[in-house]
Amino acid sequence: MAGVLLTDAEFDHSIGLLMLREESTLTVYGTAPVLEALSTWFPVRDLLSDYASLTWSRVELGAPLDLDDRLRVTAFLTGSKPPRYVGRSRHSAGGDLPSPWEVGFRLEDTMTGGTVVYAPTLPRWDEHFAGQVASADCVFLDGTFWTDDEMACRGAGSRTGRSMGHMPVSGADGSARALAALPARRKIYTHINNTNPILDEESRERQWLTSLGIEVGRAGLEVEV
Repeated sequence: MAGVLLTDAEFDHSIGLLMLREESTLTVYGTAPVLEALSTWFPVRDLLSDYASLTWSRVELGAPLDLDDRLRVTAFLTGSKPPRYVGRSRHSAGGDLPSPWEVGFRLEDTMTGGTVVYAPTLPRWDEHFAGQVASADCVFLDGTFWTDDEMACRGAGSRTGRSMGHMPVSGADGSARALAALPARRKIYTHINNTNPILDEESRERQWLTSLGIEVGRAGLEVEV
């Protein structure tokens, strides 16, 4: 392993860094507010400083970055919601621009020309996001919740999916139909909550996604572009 791309600073997207403490050399990439959060409010950077040789590298929205001799990555904004442990009162975007707390990544193999878009947190499918995925060969998309009120319906909490920065998979305003309409060869839901029925391979919801040509991510999944 050579590095880690952070899409945000949420616990479930960053706490895994603690598991990499035995890696000798790693580069961790993130936006400015994400790296600040991991230094200040969730001080992973200090915690790991005596265990691993990590380089923390800032990524800028829209600026292509060569990770090695063939892999290029470009970050794009998906949302501006900070983690709950940071709180909205503790940060400022500056001017009218949203803070890049949540990003997706467009990865390109410069030798094959293959492209992958990875966006595990997507509050809305707007024109900006549509432009990112229009020509991608593979799309990994936020599949956290099947419905917006899933947590309440399953007795697992009262917050809605959208309030947590996740648009639902199903419904007229969900992501599934838009995802199915893309020309990408592989379309894969990721970041799936344990309340989501698509985890059940026999469920109607899972079978419907399969009929649309959409896959559900799993541990060990490999994609070649």
